[in-house]
Amino acid sequence: MIDQLFERLEDIYPELVQFRRDLHMYPELSFHEEQTPKKIADYLTDLGLDVKTGVGGHGVVGVLKGNKPGKTVALRADFDALSIQDEKDVDYKSKVPGVMHACGHDIHTAGLLGVAKVLSEVKDQLEGTVIFIHQFAEELAPGGAKPMIEDGCLDGVDVIFGAHVWATEPYGTVCFNEGDMMAASDAFEIEVQGKGGHGAMPHMTKDALVVASQLVLNLQPIVSRHVDPLKPAVVTVGSFQSGEGYNVIANTARLKGTVRTFDEDVRDQVEQAIGEIAEATCQLAGAKYHYNYRRGYPTLWNHPHETQKIETLAQSVVGQENVKRMDPIMGGEDFAYYLKEVPGSFFFVGGGNPEIGAEYPHHHPMFDVDERAMTITGKMFISAVLDFLSDGKQTASLSQVKTVQE
Repeated sequence: MIDQLFERLEDIYPELVQFRRDLHMYPELSFHEEQTPKKIADYLTDLGLDVKTGVGGHGVVGVLKGNKPGKTVALRADFDALSIQDEKDVDYKSKVPGVMHACGHDIHTAGLLGVAKVLSEVKDQLEGTVIFIHQFAEELAPGGAKPMIEDGCLDGVDVIFGAHVWATEPYGTVCFNEGDMMAASDAFEIEVQGKGGHGAMPHMTKDALVVASQLVLNLQPIVSRHVDPLKPAVVTVGSFQSGEGYNVIANTARLKGTVRTFDEDVRDQVEQAIGEIAEATCQLAGAKYHYNYRRGYPTLWNHPHETQKIETLAQSVVGQENVKRMDPIMGGEDFAYYLKEVPGSFFFVGGGNPEIGAEYPHHHPMFDVDERAMTITGKMFISAVLDFLSDGKQTASLSQVKTVQE
């Protein structure tokens, strides 16, 4: 059956492209998704699935029940966009000023809908249930995964799989890693309160801009001198706002930044170190400060057994030479919340192709990917579903399937 499902997925590829490009032209920001979930719900409803909308907020869940009882597999895709101006010269360029799909979530959504369509056509042959989780607001903490889980999207689920198209890997590849895959993602803000005044009379002020500049420098040794060098960490100040007039000494300065870690002890250590350095720096200058640290997504940790399955299935789908063990990356992903509840794995599917302009990194205004990545993702999902529902019986037959990359 597996080769027939793969062929069917290829047959409906033009339909998936059309759906993806519609999403790309009409993107919606995190927590403001209205039309996108409606489009998804209508598509799943037309397939005959049991569909629930408004899950956790703007989430959509489709349930496909096989003809016979069995285990339950969940598959997840996200559908929110980013606050970036689309600068590509393509027919499907975003029509919403300042908003675009610059991370591939439109690819994820359309690809998962294709899987739903293909599997719905053979539901009489399925032993078990497949849950299609279409999640809102992955890009913006606190994210959509947690409220969807709280609203029951994982009720009865035995295992979950997710995928992310990856523009820096070539089309036709699948990347995986057991254990740590993506970092915990936190944010911090520090406001320095000085004493402003005339630019010609600095001795009568406490220059918040200078204090904050020194603070930025003082934060840099946290990773190199406070954290165990064998444990990865990132501390980045991404925003510095202070002052307006050329002859005015700033009264306040605001810093915003992010922290990325894998180890919880290191996470605690960095949070504490930032606060201590802010206090010492401001105290030395006679300034006051306010420090706020917000914990975001936890570390995404892939379960070993399920990830080993993904590796084996990927070798059958794209060929052993196109399967790559990937080093953990410092990006954050709220799929981590699902993996804290049930076993599963999150993997990457290559989408880079310089020949069509798909050569820019994620979150870039020229971002695009090879749309055929949807079929690779779809085949991986279909393989994982059939393998899990059949207790591994499909793995042997998968080894006989050869995917031709056009």
